[in-house]
Amino acid sequence: MLPHHTGSRRISWDAVPQDVAAGIERLIGAKVVAAAGQAGGFSEGLASLVTVADGRRVFVKAASSQNAPAVAEFHRREIAVTRQLVTDRTPRLLDAYDDGTWVAGIYEEISGRLPAQPWKPDELDRVLAAVAELSSILTPSPIDPALLRPPRLGGWQALADDNDVPIERLRAVDAWSADHLDELIELEAKASTALAGNTLQHGDLYAFNVMLNDERVHVVDWPHAWIGAPHCDVVTLLSSASLSGIDAQHLAERHPLTRAASAEQIDVMLAAHAGFLLRIVLSVGPEADRNLIAMMTALGLASARWLRSRLSP
Repeated sequence: MLPHHTGSRRISWDAVPQDVAAGIERLIGAKVVAAAGQAGGFSEGLASLVTVADGRRVFVKAASSQNAPAVAEFHRREIAVTRQLVTDRTPRLLDAYDDGTWVAGIYEEISGRLPAQPWKPDELDRVLAAVAELSSILTPSPIDPALLRPPRLGGWQALADDNDVPIERLRAVDAWSADHLDELIELEAKASTALAGNTLQHGDLYAFNVMLNDERVHVVDWPHAWIGAPHCDVVTLLSSASLSGIDAQHLAERHPLTRAASAEQIDVMLAAHAGFLLRIVLSVGPEADRNLIAMMTALGLASARWLRSRLSP
C-alpha cells in the first residue's frame, strides 16, 4: 500500500503570522475560531479546515515564499488554475490572499474523506469512472496554457548525465532500471509526441488528492496541471493502485482512456513518470521531507515494475 501520504512539514493555524491570519480572516469575512489540519498531500505550510465565528467552514492552504518558496509558487499556480476550473468535481476557490511573501488559497469545504488504503475495489472503480467523466469535461482544456508549467515527467537522461549520482545508486534502488537505462531514455524521449493532446491533466493523480463522499468524487490540488493525452492521469493512478495489490494492467485494458491509447503511449508515460520520481529520490539530500521521499520512491518503483512487466511479460 501507499506509504504515509501526508508531508511531515505542515504547520498549524497558530503558526501563521498574526497579520497574515488577519488578512485571511478579512477575506473570509469572520474570525477563525477553530482549525483542524488535514491529511493528504505533501505541501509544506498550512492545510487546514477552519471554522469561523459565524459557523462556516472553509479550507485554507498557505505557505511563505521565504520558508517554502516552491510551495508558495505551487499555491499561486493552483489559485490561478482553480479560478478557471469550474466543475462539480473540483474545489471551488472562494478567495486568495497574497502579500508578496505569504500566499493562501481559500476554498469551499469539500465534505468527504480520502479513499481507503489499500484501495477498496469499489472505491477505485468510482474514482476511475469519475476520471473518465472529468476527462470529457476537460477536453479541450478550459485553462489558459500560459498559467501551466511543463509536465513533471522524465528524468532518466538527466540521471545518466549527473556525475553526482553513480549508476550503482540507481541499481541499489531498482536493478532493472539500471540495466535498462538506455531503453528508458529512449522511451522518455518520445514523451513530447506520445503524450501530446488537448485534455487538462491533473498531473498528480493519486489517492491523497482524491476526496470521496456518498454522492461524488472530487479531485483536489491542481498546481501541477498540464495539457496532454487523455490517458496520462489514468496511468499514474493505476500505477499507484498497484501498491495495493491491484492488477494495473487488467484495469488499463478495461478503462476507456487507457484502452484507447497505444501500447507505446502507455509505456512512454510509465517510463517518464518513473524517471521523474526516481531521479529526485536519487538526487535529494538528507534535508528532504522523509514522507515525501518514501512516497516518491514507492510510486516511481510501482511505475517501473508495471513497465517491466509490459516490456518483458
